Amino acid sequence: MSAAPSLDVLSAEVTALRPRMEAVSMAIHALPELKFAEYHAQEVLTTWLTESGFAVRAPVGGVETAFVAVHEGKAAGPYVAVLAEYDALPGVGHGCGHNLIAAGAAAAAIAVVRALPDHPGTIAVIGTPGEEMGGAGKILLADAGVFGGVDAAVMFHPGDRSLTARAGLAAAHLRVAFTGVSAHASVSPWLGRSALAGAQLFLQALDTLRQFVPPTVRLHGIVADGGQAPNVVPAHAAVDLYVRDRTAVSVEALLTRVRDAAEGAALATGTTASVSETGPLYAERRNNMVLAERFGEAVRALGVEIAAGDLDGPAGSSDIGNLSLLFPVIHPYMQIAAAGTPGHSDAMREAAATPFAHDRTQVAATALARVVADLLTDPELLADARAEFTERTGVLA
Repeated sequence: MSAAPSLDVLSAEVTALRPRMEAVSMAIHALPELKFAEYHAQEVLTTWLTESGFAVRAPVGGVETAFVAVHEGKAAGPYVAVLAEYDALPGVGHGCGHNLIAAGAAAAAIAVVRALPDHPGTIAVIGTPGEEMGGAGKILLADAGVFGGVDAAVMFHPGDRSLTARAGLAAAHLRVAFTGVSAHASVSPWLGRSALAGAQLFLQALDTLRQFVPPTVRLHGIVADGGQAPNVVPAHAAVDLYVRDRTAVSVEALLTRVRDAAEGAALATGTTASVSETGPLYAERRNNMVLAERFGEAVRALGVEIAAGDLDGPAGSSDIGNLSLLFPVIHPYMQIAAAGTPGHSDAMREAAATPFAHDRTQVAATALARVVADLLTDPELLADARAEFTERTGVLA
C-alpha cells in the first residue's frame, strides 16, 4: 500500500498549480453560463485535466455539459471522486462562486496525482452541471449510472464563513400554473377570469400558511408569468416555487398543503390550477463527519480557522444531498468574502474573482487533496467513513 504524501508535499503541488487554477477560475467567472449550457467551462476544465494525464469522457449520462476525468492507479483501491460545479445564476453570474469550486476541484485531483503518481484505486473529477435553478445535474448523472462504483465524493463551496459542514435542506421545485379566461380589462372584464388573480391569491395563501408550518420550512417563489398586457385579463399565469424543509419526507407532506392552497385559489377566482415539478426533489444533505473533520484538520494545519458548523442553522439546498444518500460525501465551506456577505449576490460574485478568494481556494484544494490521498492510502479512514454513512442512512456503503 502506498503511503500518503505529507500535507507539505500536497500544498507544494497545489501552490505550483495556482497560476493555472486561477486562470481557469477567472475564465469561467468571465463567461458565466446557466444550467446545462456550460460549454466553455467544460472545455476549459477538460483541457486542463487532459493535459494533466486524466482520461476524459464528455458528455456523459446524457448531459451535454457533464464530464468524467479519470486517473487510474497502479493497483486496486477505492474510487474517489472530486466534484466540480460550474453553472452560474441568471442575472447574477457567479454569485455562488462555482468558478472556484470547479478550478479548486481540478487542482485538488491533479495535485494528488502529481504527489502520488503510483496511487492505488481511481481518482476522478466529475463535472456536474446544472446545480442551480433546480437543474439537478448530479441526480440526472446518478440516475444514468455515472456514479457507479464511487466509494466517496468530495467538494467544497465558497461562502462568508469557513465550516467543515453545514446543513442542506430537502427542496421541491414547483410550477403552479393558473388558467383563466381572457377578456378586455376595461370593456368587459366580467367576461374574464384572471389567472393572475389566482396566482396572487395563491401567494397570499402561502403567506398565511407560513404561520402554521415548522420554523425550519422555507416557502418562496416568484411570479414567472403574470400576463402580457394590462388591458387584457390574463388567461395564463404561473408561480415558480421552492418548498424546503429538513427532510424529503417532511417536504413531501408539505406538498399536499401547497396543492390544496393552489386549488383553493383557483376555486375562489374561477380559474384552474395545475402543479408540476420543474426539477427532481433535492434530498437533505448527510455530511460525512469523519471525512469533514479530516478536511478541517488540514485547513487548520494550513493556518486557516474553520468552525465545525451548525447543522441546525439556516441552509440552502443542493443536489449533492441525493448523492449523500448513496455514499459518503463532504461539502465544507471556505470563506472567500467578509462575514455577512450574502450568497447569490453581486457582492459574492465580485468576491469570487479576488486574490483572497483564490488564496482560500488554494487552501480548500489542498485540504481536499489531503482527504483524497488519505482515502486512497488509508483503508481505516474509508472504513470509518462507511460505518458513519451506514449508521446515518441505514444503507450499506
